[in-house]
Amino acid sequence: MASAYVIAPPAIPALPVVGSEGLFPVHRIYCVGRNFADHAIEMGHDPNREPPFFFQKNADNLVVGPSVPYPPRTSDMHYEIELVVALKSGGENIKVEDALSHVYGYGVGIDLTRRDLQGEAKKLGRPWEVGKAFEQSAPCTALVPAETIGHPSEGRIWLSVNGTVKQDGNLNQMIWKVPEMIAELSTLFRLAPGDVIFAGTPAGVGPVKAGDRLEGGVDGVATLDVTII
Repeated sequence: MASAYVIAPPAIPALPVVGSEGLFPVHRIYCVGRNFADHAIEMGHDPNREPPFFFQKNADNLVVGPSVPYPPRTSDMHYEIELVVALKSGGENIKVEDALSHVYGYGVGIDLTRRDLQGEAKKLGRPWEVGKAFEQSAPCTALVPAETIGHPSEGRIWLSVNGTVKQDGNLNQMIWKVPEMIAELSTLFRLAPGDVIFAGTPAGVGPVKAGDRLEGGVDGVATLDVTII
């Protein structure tokens, strides 16, 4: 039978799952900005609790593997270690008390950012995609099902560069907790199975260069080891 498509459709982005041969298909990636007070301060913003804001990466920005290439058109790429939340179901106007029932599992990711390009976009009042949504800008671990580890609300979140710890926080320092961010997102978008949320980063973000090794993790969830090439 002839294909229904005039060109070959792209592969479905997916993440491996610990303890399973099956893959988790990724629909969208939402990222929560400035969700740790200390990171908000280091980025020059008010750390007080304010309505959360979100931006997106593309699903095919995800990469699972030992290395990530340094991207073009930047001389200031930064790391941001984050808890990753994967949804098995979605909807609109989800209640906070029901939000965790939509979670399939958790992982650990790095929101790589072309900080110079993001900064230029901010100054001009333009979108951030060139700074955030470039190829392989979202290294991620395999997912761990919530039925295995529960729903982590505290635990160390950390990242080191070449063996030196740069970020060191705790999930309990998140301004907006996972159920709250899911509920808020669902008032802005119709959430769907396969949606993934990068839940924010603690203070200590900074630049990396080719040859640097990034190691990080969230206690009780997963660890990540990536080299910039």
